[in-house]
Amino acid sequence: MPLHFRPALPSDITACHAMRGQTRENAVSAQRLDAMGITVQAWSSSVRAGQLAGHVCTEHDRVVGYCFGDTQSGEVIVLALLPDCERRGAGKHLLDLVVNGLIAAGHRRLFLGCSADPATRSYGFYRHLGWTSTGAFDEAGDEVLEFIAR
Repeated sequence: MPLHFRPALPSDITACHAMRGQTRENAVSAQRLDAMGITVQAWSSSVRAGQLAGHVCTEHDRVVGYCFGDTQSGEVIVLALLPDCERRGAGKHLLDLVVNGLIAAGHRRLFLGCSADPATRSYGFYRHLGWTSTGAFDEAGDEVLEFIAR
């Protein structure tokens, strides 16, 4: 089935929140997200207010992937895909949509936290797309990568 992409709506967040625990790498359960303050209500409010802008990927009208960026800071907050959607171009397309949106919002330097372990898929994924290490690590222990818009 073909994948479809569209801007994320506050009504998508319940599905995004639940889906986060079903990813292959760096899965985070809904309970853990809630404990971190990333509740459906808080996330939906941030989308509604325009603080978080994102896109979802759907298949059979089901959210199977998403990417969100912080419109104020230029940080790509999260990119998540269900395992059966990996290696189909969905992650790259979602990231491109969010990156282009953040650039259109005036950001020239974008950043994100990523595993520093070369064995993880995300390590090579972002670097292949032009993201580079800043040499810094965030509070979660992830390496901070940046992308400079040209």
